[in-house]
Amino acid sequence: MKFGAIATHDAEGAILAHSMAVEAKRIGKGTRLMRADCDALAEAGHESVIAAVLEPGDVHEDEAASRLAVALAGSDKPDGLRIEAAFTGRVNLRSSAAGLLVVDKAAIDAANAIDEAITIATLPEYARVDTGRMVATVKMIPFAVDAASLGKVCAVANGAIRLNPFQPLKAGLVATRLPSLKDSVMDKTARLLADRLAVYDGAIVKEVRCAHDVDAIAGAIAELDRLDTDLTIVFGASAIVDRRDEVPAGIEQAGGEVRHFGMPVDPGNLLLLASRNGKPVLGAPGCARSPKENGFDWVLDRIAAGVEVTPEDVSGMGVGGLLMEIPSRPQPRAGRTISDGAMPIGAIVLAAGRSSRMGGPHKLLETIAGKPLVRRSVEAILASKASPVVVVTGHRSDEVEQALAGLDVACVHNPDYAQGLSTSLACGLAALPEEVAGAAICLADMPGVDAALIDRLADVFLAAQEGSIVMPTVEGKRGNPVIWARRYFAALSAVSGDVGGRALIGENAANVVEVGVDSDAVLADIDTPEALEAARKSFGD
Repeated sequence: MKFGAIATHDAEGAILAHSMAVEAKRIGKGTRLMRADCDALAEAGHESVIAAVLEPGDVHEDEAASRLAVALAGSDKPDGLRIEAAFTGRVNLRSSAAGLLVVDKAAIDAANAIDEAITIATLPEYARVDTGRMVATVKMIPFAVDAASLGKVCAVANGAIRLNPFQPLKAGLVATRLPSLKDSVMDKTARLLADRLAVYDGAIVKEVRCAHDVDAIAGAIAELDRLDTDLTIVFGASAIVDRRDEVPAGIEQAGGEVRHFGMPVDPGNLLLLASRNGKPVLGAPGCARSPKENGFDWVLDRIAAGVEVTPEDVSGMGVGGLLMEIPSRPQPRAGRTISDGAMPIGAIVLAAGRSSRMGGPHKLLETIAGKPLVRRSVEAILASKASPVVVVTGHRSDEVEQALAGLDVACVHNPDYAQGLSTSLACGLAALPEEVAGAAICLADMPGVDAALIDRLADVFLAAQEGSIVMPTVEGKRGNPVIWARRYFAALSAVSGDVGGRALIGENAANVVEVGVDSDAVLADIDTPEALEAARKSFGD
């Protein structure tokens, strides 16, 4: 191909390199010039134009792009893919069904190395796509390419991409129990798994709940044999930590084979890949109890698309396996190490609410045992190990702060308190010093919460693994206060509305540590006149 300046009167048949205007007419880039175009340009005073002239052995950009697109897809009418018409040397390929894009990366890389004028771009390997998504594009850089080079590229890239449509996945679910795992968590887990399967128009065929021991797990897996399922998924009440743990041992006792434990995808590290009777068996990691994307989703995608998942496949997921961080999971080990002399736990007292259910009085200013409720609550927290103590005020803030006069607390006013509890939580967290490793989130209207309870929760927090969420329970019911590790501060600050961290607790169920207590004080807040009178009877006027 010749390229450069050509005398206008000799440019008939050449391809214009840059758009040009002739009076009210525009001759666009890439136009194959006709005699009338050349005459118009000459009359407008253009003695020459920058253009390309094809030579023998050249293939026009649009034809070249069309040839390569067909080769790339392996057919002019490939299953799951739609090849669009060529334009300006480009052809886009789109999915004609929801599925998984399978890419031969080595072939694409080799094809792109043959001739700089010929390029192929695709989505990442094993990308999940919906119907109509662009999955690849081929682009000829100049107006024509060498036929020999094009032939080589087409040969190397032949069939290098395909779209495996998702097929409905019918799953059997085994969920194990431990005393610390609430039925509500198991119910939510099943719902989230059903939502995941619904992406493939699949469903849970049957759920079997059993004890968290080897024999029970083996029996539950065998119980699903008579059903028509594509795979079995085991959600353990406790995370798998070794190939010899209860879940893998139960799978093996049921006649299955453990093929791989662990994956270089975070979140998703503790996934177990096994097989039984020719079908996949997955030991789900704890993060699969959350709707956030994790390594479990990657494996499910491949199974639903009919792509075998091998140990080598799992081991090869590391590049790109550090998934987009969610606020509740900052960089691994980002929390501060607790050492002697550090301030391990601060406290935030939420005292900004409007007390609307009281019908007029501000509950925090009402007296119990001779003290305003807010002062009684804060004094109990000050007597604990938690330090510093931050009180977030809002409604009638001047009066609330006056009720706390003389106490060693930092009062922070939340001007947006009417928008809900979450805004107060964000204000309090922002006021804590960087040295604290965790925060006890306390409600100012719980007169039965004392220093002993907070210290007990603090001791459990300090002894627990890094990143724990510690909360009191009474006969299985969760209460307040809750101690959160610093790694969750950003996520808590991002919560909106009149809610606290309930959603984050669900997303991080594996990190929750429950502390059983005898007193229902952790459940009793004061929202109504009746609750206030009951508290006065218990603690005095």
